[in-house]
Amino acid sequence: MAEIIQKDGIWVFDGDALRLTPGRDKNVSVLRRTLGELVVPLGALAGVSFEQGRKSGRLRLRLRDGADPLLHATGGRLTEPHDPYQLTVDADRYGVAEYFTDEVRDALLLEQVPGTPVSEYLLPGPPLPLTVSAGDGTASFDGEQVRLEWNWKTEDAKAAAGPRTLALADILGVEWQPSAGLENGHLRFLMRGAPVRTRAKYDPNAVELWGFKRDPLMALVAAAVQARLPHPSAALPETPRVPDAPEADHDALLRRLRELGELRREGVLTDEEFTRAKQAVLKRM
Repeated sequence: MAEIIQKDGIWVFDGDALRLTPGRDKNVSVLRRTLGELVVPLGALAGVSFEQGRKSGRLRLRLRDGADPLLHATGGRLTEPHDPYQLTVDADRYGVAEYFTDEVRDALLLEQVPGTPVSEYLLPGPPLPLTVSAGDGTASFDGEQVRLEWNWKTEDAKAAAGPRTLALADILGVEWQPSAGLENGHLRFLMRGAPVRTRAKYDPNAVELWGFKRDPLMALVAAAVQARLPHPSAALPETPRVPDAPEADHDALLRRLRELGELRREGVLTDEEFTRAKQAVLKRM
């Protein structure tokens, strides 16, 4: 067993999995503290590295593509303080960090774990139920539906319709975008039958984020929903098939979604085939 204990957190490797526990230091981000302990199976890892610095170093885990719904939902946009797969290492613990790195690498070689993408999530996503308040609203998810409630800062045009309840079966996809510079971020749900998207400020299926401390927590909601949607590698059924024509535009893809819905209602597509097909269309959008 290999173990490294730092103010930033505690990482333990037992040969089969890594247990990542966030530290209690005040500098540990609210996202990592809320996410809590993570258990990462060895088969989910693509690699590990240790980088030395003058005053401190950094351990980094690299997961296989598609293994973690949090990484998929955030699309690599989690900044360094919020990334649960990084650990700050004090200079006097460099030897321990190097030993830890060697132990994990040896296990990956011994078990011949490939670095290729996976076809199913190997981590479960954040625990439920989950409620986060940030930006212009509150998002709650219980595993079956998302509820969006607005606050006094919400744009009147969006708040006028009141709280929103989004059934998981109607959610085609989810995206989380942090604020950057003068651009606000958002948590957005892509819904079946919804019109072309507008800015998050006016979109009733989105929470606008302004770059405050709790904004990263909305990434946990995105990950929890993503974990219960079809995996991004889900194969498209052979029949019917989404056209491969590169000129297919946004309107054509929306029409295709409506066609798939009709095919499911008519019994041509099973629920599983419909789910896989709509996910493929969404990726093209």
